[in-house]
Amino acid sequence: MKNSNILNNSSTITGFILLGFPCPREGQILLFLLFSVVYLLTLMGNGSIICAVRWDQRLHTPMYILLANFSFLEICYVTSTVPNMLANFLSDTKVISFSGCFVQFYFFFSLGSTECFFLAIMAFDRYLAICWPLRYPTLMTGRLCTNLVVSCWVLGFLWFPVPIIIISQMSFRGSKIIDHFLCDPGPLLALACARAPVMEFYWTFISSLLLFMPFLCIMGSYALLLRAVFSLSSAAGRRKAFSTCGSHLAVVSLFYGSVMVMYLSPASEHEAGMQKLVTLFYSVGTPLINPVIYSLRNKDMKHALKKFMGT
Repeated sequence: MKNSNILNNSSTITGFILLGFPCPREGQILLFLLFSVVYLLTLMGNGSIICAVRWDQRLHTPMYILLANFSFLEICYVTSTVPNMLANFLSDTKVISFSGCFVQFYFFFSLGSTECFFLAIMAFDRYLAICWPLRYPTLMTGRLCTNLVVSCWVLGFLWFPVPIIIISQMSFRGSKIIDHFLCDPGPLLALACARAPVMEFYWTFISSLLLFMPFLCIMGSYALLLRAVFSLSSAAGRRKAFSTCGSHLAVVSLFYGSVMVMYLSPASEHEAGMQKLVTLFYSVGTPLINPVIYSLRNKDMKHALKKFMGT
């Protein structure tokens, strides 16, 4: 009944309606509680890594500085969607303003772009540390590390503004109902009064470019890294090298696997429910489990976290 009221009143609404996860009121409250806990755990996990790196002098190295910046990025990334999702669970209308929709659209994709670049420079850092251990301190200097971090943020936030501005200037149909929990290009372009094949192609092109450029850098770094690791005569040295890069490789697999399924396969193959689940996984799930992945097998990080928490 509530969903039918939303549909009936949609023509009088000036913004968009984010349907989210339609279910009875009791289910919405349960989802609100669940995602509130997930959000708090994500903030605590990534915040703990930032604090541990900040207060433990032994972690003031490029690898951990990049990790702390990545954790801050994850906090921003999950914050671009979850607070609005939580508000929608308790809302009867589930309305997001036109400007609010495109602000969320911009920040969600800009932060996602920044994450792609961060994963690439973290792989590059691991390559230098393992393949050039003696020259690593002179190669990965504090200045280079800072420049790489700034470049990731700048590139990430300059990647999508043009297409997002163009999409915001389109005319949309009266219903303005988005069967998603966030403002995503697929549902938005489907609501346009006229098809925009050029815009759809351009979006696919720049999204593919964004995904494949960092991904190829990551794969290139790991190919060179693995060649160097397998040339080591010491089994202990190989284990240490794999332990150093294993966490990052796991995060890359989780993030890139879900994002490529979502944005590089034909949109017609995805039902709305599957779109939501895959998006939920890489936008909410990975920021939640990344702190666990990075701290689980890292003795220095575990020691710093115990020291930070006073245990």
